[in-house]
Parts: sequence; C-alpha cells; structure tokens
Amino acid sequence: MSKIKTVSTKGKVPFAQKSAFGAGQFILNILPGTLGVFIQFFLLTAWGIDPLWAGLLGGLPRIFDSITDPIMGFISDNTKSKWGRRRPYIFVGAIISGILFFLMWQIDDNASQSYIIWHVMIIQLLFLIGNTMFATPLVGLGYEMTSDYDERTRLMAFSNIMGQIAWMIVPWLYVIIPDKEIFNTQTEGVRTMALIVGGLCIVFGVLPAIFCRGIDAANMENRQEINFRTLGSNMKELWRGILQVSKNKPFMKLCGATFLVFNGFQLVAAFGVFIIVFYMYNGSYELAGTWPAWFNTINALITAILIIPIISRMATKWGKRKAFLISTFLSIIGYVLKWWGFDKELNNSFNQTSLGENLNNGIASIFEFLDPTLNSIGMSWFSIDVGDGVPWLIFLPIPFFAFGMGGLFTLMMSMTADVCDLDELENGMPRKEGTFGAIYWLMVKIGQSIALVLGGAILSIVGFDPSATTQTIETMNNLRIADIIVPSSTAALAILVMWKYSLNEKRAKEIKEVLVERRGEL
Repeated sequence: MSKIKTVSTKGKVPFAQKSAFGAGQFILNILPGTLGVFIQFFLLTAWGIDPLWAGLLGGLPRIFDSITDPIMGFISDNTKSKWGRRRPYIFVGAIISGILFFLMWQIDDNASQSYIIWHVMIIQLLFLIGNTMFATPLVGLGYEMTSDYDERTRLMAFSNIMGQIAWMIVPWLYVIIPDKEIFNTQTEGVRTMALIVGGLCIVFGVLPAIFCRGIDAANMENRQEINFRTLGSNMKELWRGILQVSKNKPFMKLCGATFLVFNGFQLVAAFGVFIIVFYMYNGSYELAGTWPAWFNTINALITAILIIPIISRMATKWGKRKAFLISTFLSIIGYVLKWWGFDKELNNSFNQTSLGENLNNGIASIFEFLDPTLNSIGMSWFSIDVGDGVPWLIFLPIPFFAFGMGGLFTLMMSMTADVCDLDELENGMPRKEGTFGAIYWLMVKIGQSIALVLGGAILSIVGFDPSATTQTIETMNNLRIADIIVPSSTAALAILVMWKYSLNEKRAKEIKEVLVERRGEL
C-alpha cells in the first residue's frame, strides 16, 4: 500500500473544540429524551391517543432508523469535500432535525386520532433522516478528533458531561407542561417546548460542524464515489464494510457489553418513578410531587460533576478495561442499595432522627427563601414541599449505580476510537469511524426497542395495574426486586464479556506507531 501524506489530529483537543463537540452530544441526548416523553406520555394525556398506537409510534420508526444509520455511516466515511467527511452533514442535519422536530408537534387540539397518528409517524420518519444525517457523522467525528489514547477518554468524558445536562432537563417536562400557571393546556405546552427544543437543536447542533476538526482526509485512499450511478457498487461495499466490522472481536465485545449494561438500565428506567409514586406515596402523584423529577435530575447531576471525572481518571491510571470493570461492579452495588434506599419505612425513620429533621428544616428554609423569586419568574413548579420529610435515602444509591451509565458511554466511545485504528491496520483505508459509530448505536437502538417491550412485560408479570390508584404490596415488592435483579444481572454479564478484552493501551500504541509509519504522517 502506498503511503499517504496527511496530518492527523494528535495530542490534546482544544477546549473550544471539546465544547463544540459536547454541544453536539447535548443535542444527541435532548432530542431522543424529549421525543420519548412526548410520545410515551403526552400523546396519551394531552391528545388522548390509544396507548397501543403510542407504543407503535415509539417503536416502529426505530426499525427505519436502524437501517439508515449504517448507510449514513458509509456515506460520511467515503465523502470527499473541502469541509471534510463529516461536517457538512452535521451542519445540514442539525437544521433539518430542529425544524422537523418543531413541526412534528404542531398538532391542533381537536385533531382526530387517525390524523395525529399519521402526522406524527410521517414527520417523525423525516425527522429521523435528518437526525441520522446529524448524529452518525457527529459520532464518527468524535472518534477521529484525536489519535491520543488517553485524550480520547478525556474528550468523551467532557462530552458525556455536557450530554448529562439534557437528562437534568428532560424529567422536568413532566412537571412544567401540565402546570396550568405556565400553559393553558398540555397541548400548548408540548407545542411550545417543541419550539424551544427545535431551536436548541439548530443553535447547538451546528457548533461541531463549525469548530470541530477531524483527520485530514484529503488524500485518503480507496474511498468510493457516492452518487446514484454507483449505488449498486456502494451497497456492496457497505455490506462488505459491515462484515469487516462484525469480524472485529474487540468491537463486538464493546457492542455486547453496551447492549447488556444500557438496556438492563433501560428496562427498569421507569420503575423508579412507579416505586416512588405507588409504593412510597401510596399512588398519590400529588404527594409524590416533584421527587421523581428531582431523583432523575440529581442522578444526572452527580453523574456529570462527580462520576464521569472519576472514571476518566481511573481510565488514565489503570486502563479503560479495568475502569469499565470497576465502574460496572460499583453500579451493581448501587442497584442492590436501592432496596434500602426506596424503603418507605426506613425513609420515615430517618426523617424522625435529629439529622433528618435538620436536613428537612434546611431544605424548607432554602425554598422558603427561594419561593417568592421562583413564583415571580414563573418557576413555581421547581419548588418542593417538604411535608412529611424529604425521602433522603432514595438518593443514597445514586453515587454507586451512576457509575454504570457514566462509565459506559465515556469508556465505550473512547474504546471504539481505538478499535477504528485496529480496523485500519487490518483492512486499510478508508477509515470507517462512521460505520463503527452507526453499528454501535444500532445495537443501542435495537436494545432500546427490546427494553420498551420487555419493560412492559415485567410490569405485567409483577401484576402492576396502571389504571389502579393503589397497587398491592406483593406487586410493589416484586417490582422493587425486578428493579434490582434485572440491571444487576445484565451488568454482571457485561463484566464477563469484557473480562478478556485485549485492546489495551500497550497494544493501541503499537497499532498507532505502525499506522503513522504506514501513512507517512507528518
């Protein structure tokens, strides 16, 4: 193979580029998070759509989405332009995604069910095309922004922290949109929030295209021509690339471990809300107040400011594989601690101690001071009612089980970048960051669909009745057990999958040296 003179991005990524990439990660999280809330909750409560149809609207487009991801990955891998392989698609995709997300939810209050179903389905499919144009090249760009083994982890840690901001915001949609002091109707709230989220998508989504830089691919060999005339040969090359990726054993381990950890978490993601409302507060949403939202927000906050920086340091000191094994094991401890953290009797007992009383009085004083300001700016929904006390113990497991999701995407995306080097070593040019990223997220999306189905099945098995105000103690205990056993089991399996992961720092640096020599890199 002839040498190519090209300049790779080496060493540290400038802060401006990290921030721009992080802004893109924020959009990657806020869009699906908001879409899920709108489809799975507000289509039912605001427009009265049948739950079966809402489930189909959430699940069927994922099939289409899973097909377009590898195609977009192949296109961006082989694109030739003066702006690079990824950036033009990111720029255009962000704008299309923002506009279509807004249009998807501009539905009249009196529209028929059939109209709403077709409106959301058709525009969602178009939105997913735009979102694929944005998301798949963005993920590929992140893999190639640096060739440094540890800097890859630092980049993904920084971007994952910014991505967590989305999950501090999304839970409050359940509180803000139904608040009659803010919106006259829930439908008005959905339409307004769709405008805000669509605007955020455009403003923040284009930043990676403007500021981020990947490798210089001007002289990259073996890229395919992308046009209608070469469609047949392109599809053959796409399939060939997918087969090559599927034979990459380290990458398949990353996909398997991600599938297990992420979807074990996703299976029970909604269970915490049900347990807080139906077990700790006896089915009263009024008494539960904003605690479900606070639980998810504090989880995201602790993950962002505490857990991800720790994981990044662990990876630098002990290696990415060990950091993943340790963080996943700590998440299992956190899941087990939920049995005591979500015990209402223990929470009541803690609130009766002097420490609990002092903490409650402190929180009450803070919000007594903040309430006039919150009310004056229309944020009364943000306040909390201490009432019988704060359920402090539900926050106890968070610093442990947050290691699961905090470590997963920080480490796995960094390790996937290392795998792209291995693929170049074994299969030559062009580099396939887009294809690797597409297939990795394809596994995530397939798992999400499965999790939605199995999560409902578990609720049915334990006897949960969504139409009942109160649930039996047997049902809630079984749900609490499932909330622990399911993610703990999948996390343990992920540890087994990654136990003999072979692409360590030493091997990664050996591969990099060979590639630098082969490319004739400056």
